Amino acid sequence: MAERDQEFLEFVIKGLVEHPEEVKIGRTVDEMGVLLMLDLHPDDMGKVIGRSGNTAKAIRTLLRVVGMKHNARVNLKINEPAGSTRGASSGGSAAQGWDGTHEAPATPAMKSVDEAMDELSKF
Repeated sequence: MAERDQEFLEFVIKGLVEHPEEVKIGRTVDEMGVLLMLDLHPDDMGKVIGRSGNTAKAIRTLLRVVGMKHNARVNLKINEPAGSTRGASSGGSAAQGWDGTHEAPATPAMKSVDEAMDELSKF
């Protein structure tokens, strides 16, 4: 597999986050398989975890598919960022590093079709 799983994860995560320069991925291999450990900027945790952890679950599923292609079991651990305000014993999955609860982003104001088309024509 030779770090293809790590390259794949890096590509996906850097495409999601606002601070791609702070994405760090560690990789360890043992008898249980491959463990990828993800560290990122605290502001990007919500984007990587997703609502109810759905984005993280999808990323883990894709990593398992990459691993199956190379006869390896690949797991992902999302590490709690330093300086996080979330308490260590507030629940949630330790393997996820996040309990999935966060505020929903504000809904943007709706635009008319004409306004949207005018905005698109600027590009």
